[in-house]
Amino acid sequence: MDIKAQVIEIAKHAHKAGQSLARVNSEEKNRVLLWIADALVQKSDYLIAENAKDLDHAAQTGLSAAMIDRLTLKEDTIRGMARGFTEVAALPDPVGKVTGMWRRPNGLLVGKMRIPLGVIGIIYESRPNVTADAAALCLKSGNAVILRGGSEAIHSNLAIARILQAVLKRSDIPETAIQIIPVTDRAAIYELLQLEEYIDLIIPRGGEELIRAVVNQSKIPVIKHYKGVCHIFVDAGADLDMAVSICMNAKVQRPGVCNAMETLLVHADAAERFLPVMAAKCRQAGVTLKGCLKTRAILPDIEEATEDDWYREYLDLVLSVRVVQDIDAAMVHIETYGSLHTESIITENYANAQRFLNEVNSSTVMVNASTRFSDGFELGLGAEIGISTTKLHAYGPMGLEELTTTKFIIYGNGQVRK
Repeated sequence: MDIKAQVIEIAKHAHKAGQSLARVNSEEKNRVLLWIADALVQKSDYLIAENAKDLDHAAQTGLSAAMIDRLTLKEDTIRGMARGFTEVAALPDPVGKVTGMWRRPNGLLVGKMRIPLGVIGIIYESRPNVTADAAALCLKSGNAVILRGGSEAIHSNLAIARILQAVLKRSDIPETAIQIIPVTDRAAIYELLQLEEYIDLIIPRGGEELIRAVVNQSKIPVIKHYKGVCHIFVDAGADLDMAVSICMNAKVQRPGVCNAMETLLVHADAAERFLPVMAAKCRQAGVTLKGCLKTRAILPDIEEATEDDWYREYLDLVLSVRVVQDIDAAMVHIETYGSLHTESIITENYANAQRFLNEVNSSTVMVNASTRFSDGFELGLGAEIGISTTKLHAYGPMGLEELTTTKFIIYGNGQVRK
């Protein structure tokens, strides 16, 4: 079977499975999710062994440290994947939820009911845990899923999929509700993106180049997340100890992810006191700083930031720093260079905190917290299928509810339109 025929066959099975899965009750879905959680832990040695094949290949091909970090499966990573299934099982099922009932003058009772989207295709790079997170969320929200991971994680992804499908075989849910495209040829992605009659939504997760390629080729609606240029603004009068702690966490706790801080904005009135302390901490952590002229007047030994640096998603221990006149200048900078991902303000000023929340247009906006909390699991969604920076349908971390849509339901007692 050639690649096109293989992908079409997978999509047809997913379409049929999605119709069956939409009718499965919450109890059965939750039972299967818990079975999968147990199976992942029980099979951790198998998963680590399969992941080692991918890590060996990654080392041979010179994959970056950030990509290898995303690729690696460890015992705690697998337990985290299993915990994601348990968390999703404990969440309320959005499918069938009726909201917003109202009665019309003619007596009709009108409302909305949440329903699955149908079939979701997910295209992603490196992170094999995406295979598990996506499967958990799609299963609970009643959607069949087709997974196409990167070639660098093919052994890991196939291993996870085998475990999931083995559990589905002993349940009321079709095995084909969770499928992975088993070939690494990029032609499979193109063929998948043409199948609008079988697939309802595409969610790409990965680098900007991948996502733009998917958007350009797809006949299916795409939820986009091009990059995460996340900002923290340290306001005048901010608690500087808190600011240092938050900024260091946002930059160094895991620099190779999309919710890590990439640009630090500092109010001019706080810069003289804050920047030397922050710079010392950064040097200890191996962070390279690039600054504007005002920043370099305080920290003369750092690199000069170029115009391109303000747009950069480093995914590394590199940080751009700009001193700004006030909160308005900070928000102008974010609007100009941001990617609509996540921004945070460190402030003791309630009015400025509220202005930042109300006026910054990104999908997640925070006060006195690290940008690293912009994550479905951390925000109580159980897991996330991605972070949308597209305002249509969903915006920000996408959990269960974001994987459903609504239909109108109407109760009548014989009304006819005149």
